[in-house]
Amino acid sequence: MENLFANIELILNQELPSLPDAHQQLLKETSIDENQPGTILRDFQTLIDFFQPKGVEVSSVNNLLPLKVLSELNLRLSHPIDTKLKRPVQKSYPYINGLYLLLRSSGIGQVTSQGKKQFLVLDEAVLECWSKLNSTERYFTLLEAWLIWGNNEVLGERHDAWNNLFKCIQFWGRIPDKGLKFTKYDDQQSLGYYPGLHNVALLELFGFLTLQSGKAQEGKGWRIASVERLPLGDAIFMLLFPIGITGNFEEDINVNFGQLQPTLQPFFPEWHNNLILPQQGFTDGIYIFKVSVSKSWRRIAIPAKRELSWLAGTILDAFDFDDDHLYEFIYKDRFGRTCTIGHPYMESPPFADQVRIGDLPLEPGTSMIYHYDFGDNWKFNVQLEAIEPADSKIKKAKILEIHGDAPQQYWSEDDDWNEEE
Repeated sequence: MENLFANIELILNQELPSLPDAHQQLLKETSIDENQPGTILRDFQTLIDFFQPKGVEVSSVNNLLPLKVLSELNLRLSHPIDTKLKRPVQKSYPYINGLYLLLRSSGIGQVTSQGKKQFLVLDEAVLECWSKLNSTERYFTLLEAWLIWGNNEVLGERHDAWNNLFKCIQFWGRIPDKGLKFTKYDDQQSLGYYPGLHNVALLELFGFLTLQSGKAQEGKGWRIASVERLPLGDAIFMLLFPIGITGNFEEDINVNFGQLQPTLQPFFPEWHNNLILPQQGFTDGIYIFKVSVSKSWRRIAIPAKRELSWLAGTILDAFDFDDDHLYEFIYKDRFGRTCTIGHPYMESPPFADQVRIGDLPLEPGTSMIYHYDFGDNWKFNVQLEAIEPADSKIKKAKILEIHGDAPQQYWSEDDDWNEEE
């Protein structure tokens, strides 16, 4: 196993070995329920129960869980940990962090605005579909939510080019047959960067490895004493290796579960159905935006059927800016992924003149950034305040309210010098 992942380039240039008979037999004999091969289904259900029925208020920036709920949730899980931290954050609890990633990446949990506050709530339609899946179907739904669709941006981390499947495959190849031992905190530091402690925790929850926790020290967080590969993990990652190296599913706009089904279903014939997520549709109406920059803001109304390029032009008109530069709109979708829609002259789609306002996955209270002039780097906060009923008489964008003087678009040293004189 160790030799299989030792040199990725060499393997890609060779024919991959077939899955050994012993691994095939292991997969066929694996039973899945809430307690095996790991406790992932039991812990995920614990998370779902924790959020019912009203959800939990989350942070306004990265929508992470607050300190007040972390300790209680930690104690409810099958692997509660001792952090020895005075003010732990969500990242301090890798099992919670990993389960949170699954909740968001599966589409079961989504962030909604209630006034100025953000809440993580359960999508009832998706939850109903989830309830109809059997244990095997749930297990592989969560596996795909993690390895294929899981975007670590949802955890407040930077987006990178590699999905979690690729990261875990690389990490797997570095674990020797005798396992990894960490005699002190410094030895485990690299796990926090690659593959990430939440990925290590999920590897255990899915039954891919065994993990021994050590005694935590004051102010240092979770202590890992050792990790050791399990045969199920060897079989799964050998089987998924080609997908992990070449797959780019996380770049898809729509999340569609069942990507691994052709590969894994021969070993798990009880996998028939997949979680089905509602597709984003068009929402008609008059969109009311509050656009802010510096100390000024403008309230703008625009019909849903108008393209996003109309909103871009209206914002520039509202603040007396010229339109000689490129721009992009930046927002987060329901899965916590950062999405961009660019100026029609940019190289990569989607383009602002091809996306209607009503096509955006926005709801009142949410915001996006209008990034204009990449040289001077103007960033306007565009908050959707309301969606009013459609009105056939309103066909163009309209500036409803003006507050504060617009900032000066171009600045020069001569302007400041003249003011001082």
